[in-house]
Amino acid sequence: MAKVAVGGTFEYLHDGHKKLINKAFELASDGEVHIGITSDRMARRPDRRVSDYNTRKNLLIRYISDSSLSETDYHIYELNNPYGLTLKEDYDCIVVSPETYDTALKINDLRINSGYKPIEIIRIDYVMGQDGLPISSTRISQGIIDAHGRLLK
Repeated sequence: MAKVAVGGTFEYLHDGHKKLINKAFELASDGEVHIGITSDRMARRPDRRVSDYNTRKNLLIRYISDSSLSETDYHIYELNNPYGLTLKEDYDCIVVSPETYDTALKINDLRINSGYKPIEIIRIDYVMGQDGLPISSTRISQGIIDAHGRLLK
């Protein structure tokens, strides 16, 4: 029974996000998953509009329910900083992508400096699109690929 942390903006809820979420639930097994979703303030981008927090949260809840992951206990909370609850709560592991790996390293540095034990970091690979490049919300918003990485242009 593991306690697993995972976080992100989860815009478009693409296949890369789903891989991240699925891995967190797999590792938790009969434990629990804590999912941090970036706040509207943190998700603000100069180059595009990002869906509001509640929309992104509801899409994630629907995905979890539709994929029967909800058999594992999970909690969703709003991230107002890059670290969320990981600086104060104990977790067995944190699931990250290559994009957020450095943040996980920083979390462990901060935890160690505050007298907490480090969290095991589980780094998953990017999910690649049809063109061999990582699926990303930026590329989806630009109309280059869809949420499954299929080329649109």
